Amino acid sequence: EHCRHKIFNADWTIDGVKQPKSLFKMIKNTFEQTPDYVLSAYKDNAAVMVGSEAGRFFPTPDGREYQYHHEPIHVLMKVETHNHPTAISPYPGAATGSGGEIRDEGATGVGSKPKAGLVGFSVSNLRIPGFVQPWESDFGKPERIVTALDIMLEGPLGGAAFNNEFGRPAINGYFRTYEEKVHSHNGEEVRGYHKPIMIAGGLGNIRAEHVQKGDLPVGAKLVVLGGPAMNIGLGGGAASSMASGQSNEDLDFASVQRENPEIERRCQEVIDRCWQLGQDNPIVFIHDVGAGGLSNAFPELVNDGGVGGKFELRNVPNDEPGMSPLQIWCNESQERYVMAIPADKMPVFEAICKRERAPYAVVGEATAEQHLTLSDSYFGNTPIDLPLNVLLGKAPKMHREVQSLKAPAKPLDRTDISIADAAERLLRLPTIAEKTFLVTIGDRTVTGLVARDQMVGPWQVPVANCGVTAASYDTYHGEAMAMGERTPVALLDFAASARLAVAEAITNIAATDIGDLNRIKLSANWMAAAGHPGEDAGLYAAVKAVGEELCPALKVTIPVGKDSMSMKTRWQQDGEDKAVTAPMSLIITAFARVEDIRKTVTPQLRTDKGASSLLLIDLGQGANRLGGSCLAQVYKQLGDQPADLDSPQLLINFFNAMQQLTREQKLLAYHDRSDGGLFVTLAEMAFAGKAGIAADISALGSDALAALFSEELGAVLQVADSELAYVQQVLATHNLADLSHVVGKVEQSDRFVISQQGTVVFNDSRSRLRTDWAETT
Repeated sequence: EHCRHKIFNADWTIDGVKQPKSLFKMIKNTFEQTPDYVLSAYKDNAAVMVGSEAGRFFPTPDGREYQYHHEPIHVLMKVETHNHPTAISPYPGAATGSGGEIRDEGATGVGSKPKAGLVGFSVSNLRIPGFVQPWESDFGKPERIVTALDIMLEGPLGGAAFNNEFGRPAINGYFRTYEEKVHSHNGEEVRGYHKPIMIAGGLGNIRAEHVQKGDLPVGAKLVVLGGPAMNIGLGGGAASSMASGQSNEDLDFASVQRENPEIERRCQEVIDRCWQLGQDNPIVFIHDVGAGGLSNAFPELVNDGGVGGKFELRNVPNDEPGMSPLQIWCNESQERYVMAIPADKMPVFEAICKRERAPYAVVGEATAEQHLTLSDSYFGNTPIDLPLNVLLGKAPKMHREVQSLKAPAKPLDRTDISIADAAERLLRLPTIAEKTFLVTIGDRTVTGLVARDQMVGPWQVPVANCGVTAASYDTYHGEAMAMGERTPVALLDFAASARLAVAEAITNIAATDIGDLNRIKLSANWMAAAGHPGEDAGLYAAVKAVGEELCPALKVTIPVGKDSMSMKTRWQQDGEDKAVTAPMSLIITAFARVEDIRKTVTPQLRTDKGASSLLLIDLGQGANRLGGSCLAQVYKQLGDQPADLDSPQLLINFFNAMQQLTREQKLLAYHDRSDGGLFVTLAEMAFAGKAGIAADISALGSDALAALFSEELGAVLQVADSELAYVQQVLATHNLADLSHVVGKVEQSDRFVISQQGTVVFNDSRSRLRTDWAETT
């Protein structure tokens, strides 16, 4: 499943009705409808989109003098997951997740360069000793996996360390905790992330002439570049394709890989030297070694190149001579790439490897017949001798016959919920609480090309909406990436959860100078517990909502993504069968080329620009639905009606308005509304600017709790009073006048006051709220 994506390519019958398309076909539909600016999709290790023209800074191949090379700098993007190993052993699990994604970027086309990364986590309740929160119940866990707290203490360090030690900054991410006994589609059951989500993604750059893989000539040398084979990471792809707890415990531990960022950097230096040769690049085909080790990488390499291969097992660099042939061929030792080099280019390639001290070995040769032969000189036999199509031919198509289930809607019980208590709980919910502990563990300035990282303003508060990099050192063009996810909503409405994820990624990136909406490309990472009652039909509904409806309406393409279909943990405790099942989870990452990186607007409220007002643009159109929200979560509830994007046109209008205001530099601050609703949006803006807020929510209806904590889409803008009339005129031009409300004033004070119809409904100091927000970190 991990490698062949059988579920995403399956035929579907839902409630007795045959469905016209597979999941993958519906995602590809976004590219068929809007191929604009996409140079490579669905066929390589990462997707590529059109970038900017600027001077790439690297040494000339002959004189080895650094200089600018003016050319198109195209953007590659990739987002991976490494959920299974992170549950077993978080540090190496997250580190090798980041490492594998970096290799995917480097192995795109015929060689490219990773630039900036992102890391994300979804886990069950942390239950921090001495700081257990009122909504955090303990449902137990199997012995073989670590606690959510251990994942968050070790996993982020692994991801940050690998990124930094390789030489890449991690400048974006997300973090969510969820574990709750809820009445969902399948009755009352525990939903949560005992099997965590560990997201590793990033963007890089590639030369125009290297975007497509080359022709793989017969007789080309088949090379493995990187570290030696070791008896680690055996069966990782297979183990990650099962529900946690279905496989043998020893297999689980054997399947975790180990990281070695230094070797990966050396390999990347070799790849850099190769692509810097331009037309003389010796690499004609390249793949990274991931799931299944060489047993998967070499057959894929020759199969994709339209040839066969003859390999010698004992040519594989090996640090554990006691390994069996199976272990040598199938281990997932990290930091390896496989590539095809024409025989006459081998001297150039060998000289580069020696210069960079990067280990490599010629393991085989391309053959005209599409046949795979692996000989073993030690035992004098041939462990593998079979036609390639036996391994990689079309497998029989899976057919999934499933039933859809509807979640029983139980309205939120609000009897004991006050605004003050809700605010305190929400500011301590890890999803919302300060993320400094996830940010300061890494150097975010590596490369010297980072224009916008997570930390905002003079007090370095981690509330940035997106990460931005410069295309090169001689330009203000660049690239941006932002994330969106709203997974608990899927427990009520699968399609709404998917729409919110796409929309949130767009509202996160909207105050960056991008231009047209079709410039944005998305990575979609789909996680579900396939086979769990109601989940398969729900996954289909979610993919359809995004692939067939929302993205074509927005003219936004999904050229890259990944699926993980075994998001369930089962175990026995005191003779009782237990299970924790993750919600259907869509994690969206938006990537875009940026026209001018200096114009990015941050959430930092400015108190040095004269009198100013706060404008809420409410894309929820006053619905203020609370189902599946963080407010419901901190009171151990789910609610009934979740937030949703009811009209794609509203989002298009919103994005176009933000682009105009960003380009004209009419906004002092911008922050999208998501987890925790308007209250948290205002609080984070105040924290970033050390500003006071006098808010008035009279225009948002009579229900103060819903107005403050509903997670409908939208954003808060800080606008100078002198520009307010003009900004409102621009919003009216984009048909947003009825959805725009002045909700307060910015002050140079420590006050955080919210009133409604002349009555104060919340009054506290910003600094005390900041303390609540910082406690988790």
